[in-house]
Amino acid sequence: MVAEILPTHTPELFQKAVRRAAALLRAGEVVALPTETVYGLAANALDEKAVAKIFAIKGRPTNNPIIVHVAGNEMARACVKDFSTLAEMFSKSFWPGPLTLVLPRAEKIPNAVTAGGDTVGVRWPSHPFMQAVIRECGFPLAAPSANLSNQISPTNAEHVRAQLGGKISLIVDGGQSQVGIESTVLDLSVSPPRVLRPGMIHVESLAAVCGEVQSSEFRVQSSEKSLRSPGLLEKHYSPKAKLVVLNWNDDEDLKSQLATRHSPLATCFIIAHTKIPAGEKFSDVSVMPHDAEAFARALYAELHRCDAAGAQLIVVEAPPDSPEWSGIADRLKRAAA
Repeated sequence: MVAEILPTHTPELFQKAVRRAAALLRAGEVVALPTETVYGLAANALDEKAVAKIFAIKGRPTNNPIIVHVAGNEMARACVKDFSTLAEMFSKSFWPGPLTLVLPRAEKIPNAVTAGGDTVGVRWPSHPFMQAVIRECGFPLAAPSANLSNQISPTNAEHVRAQLGGKISLIVDGGQSQVGIESTVLDLSVSPPRVLRPGMIHVESLAAVCGEVQSSEFRVQSSEKSLRSPGLLEKHYSPKAKLVVLNWNDDEDLKSQLATRHSPLATCFIIAHTKIPAGEKFSDVSVMPHDAEAFARALYAELHRCDAAGAQLIVVEAPPDSPEWSGIADRLKRAAA
């Protein structure tokens, strides 16, 4: 199998791609679609056999649930037992956008989607193509990131092709993902609500809606029976190269820290945002924006580039310890585990 890649950069191509993707999804197939966070591997969320194909293609552990993507609150309500007043408040504030709400599941949501758990994560994405496909289908889409399990999430169609091009029939090219990391996941089945996975909508913004939000550090093992959210495994979002997160004062300090790791400088790829080392001392030095949103948008693409260039060690300058960087810090911690 070789994946067909459909462009969407004109109205005609956009509509053609919508019709083609919807036809495959109605037939129980799996397709890769763009969202504003990362590219998703989508199937009919109400079709257990179609959802099972997602797990098989990704090599995804069956205890890792999948987020259900909807086009509007009405479809979201149909996926849960009770779309609470609190859910209405958060949807009004952040939907469509990179926020997933965890709520008690409706009976029609298959066990495979929720990993057998009693809750389901629901999100209304803001990407116009994803919205158009869901409306065309008339059913919600289960859509984890379109990559092999535990590897770096894709933020463009080429990233998907490189990992899954021989496993799926269609990849829709909707351009570069504009958020760049996965959605914030907020559990509304507990009180006060609890962040299960941080993202670019951070705790302070969420607390402004309801007054109090728990922010918890989760360390779970792959053997756990059922997770409440994707993105909770200790090792996740990982490049092929070893990744470390470091703080350094200057070039000599960085070299000294790397010497203790017995890492030849010529094989080190550096991703920095504030203290930029001299390029000639390392295999490659990338200068990233010192702005959380711009950094997140570029991060996965940079990790993909390092892997493609044959990096053996990727050294990332530690992000600031502030709320807007919490989602980035989480992804880097799991990539380095």
